[in-house]
Amino acid sequence: MKRLLTLVALAATLTASAQVKVVKLWDNASAPHSNEDAGPQKEKNGNLYNTVDTELFIYPAAPDKATGQAVVVCPGGGYRFVSMPREGHEVGEWLSAEGITVVALKYRLPNGHCQVPLEDAEAALRYIRDHAAEYGVDPSRVGIMGFSAGGHLAAHYSTAYDCSEVRALFPDSKPVQASILCYPVITADPAWAHLGSFDALTGKTERTPEEIQKFSCEKLVTDHTPPAFLWHTAADGGVPVMNSLLYAQALAAHRIPFELHVYPEGEHGLATSDARTLDKVLPEHEYVHAWLDCAKKWLHITLKQA
Repeated sequence: MKRLLTLVALAATLTASAQVKVVKLWDNASAPHSNEDAGPQKEKNGNLYNTVDTELFIYPAAPDKATGQAVVVCPGGGYRFVSMPREGHEVGEWLSAEGITVVALKYRLPNGHCQVPLEDAEAALRYIRDHAAEYGVDPSRVGIMGFSAGGHLAAHYSTAYDCSEVRALFPDSKPVQASILCYPVITADPAWAHLGSFDALTGKTERTPEEIQKFSCEKLVTDHTPPAFLWHTAADGGVPVMNSLLYAQALAAHRIPFELHVYPEGEHGLATSDARTLDKVLPEHEYVHAWLDCAKKWLHITLKQA
């Protein structure tokens, strides 16, 4: 009931707020590729299923704290739903209050069409850069953030923005300057993968060695991959902490700056790890909540240097 009341209150805030701008980028008919989901979009406990269009919820930076920085936020949901309230809107409210413009991305779920979420992430980044002056953003200081499967989308874009599929549609695609990955899905290696995410992404339950390579973000890191902030819990029973460790190891091998926090306790999907996104806040959740302040400071420093 508490979660429901929170979602209702958040919906009312979004409706009443003149600051939050909603932009519809495209749908399956107008986008470069369709996820071939006939819809209609469904909502359950705030989570969105059968997403057939792409929307941006833009939270402008608080004027008295504006930094000129922006972040595209990709909520999680195992590529089967989009967790907009907990990992999109709440994050937008938090970071925009700290002077960072947030683009909370409602992306089209892949439904087996793996290029679709990547297209939507590129389009969101392109939008905020193209409209930088409108939002007081420096287009050279834009990052990406993702939670769980949204973390895979963020890491995949960070490492594959110049892959052939993206370049074919967006020849001038540009790298992000920073990525924040929250309990991310990283590897497609069956030993550590969150298999359900890759089943939804690829539309099949088994993948070839070539596909495992293609979707394992730790295998795509290069000397040009942007710096990253990662956090995870060692007790995560949904997405093993090895996902974050593998990505951090790959970054270290290429001498890419990163910050990694592994908290000993806490379940998967904690989001802000406080009363905004949890029905019951336990002591271990209060400890994990520290990631917000750490990430904010890291982002300010990293994008300031971009």
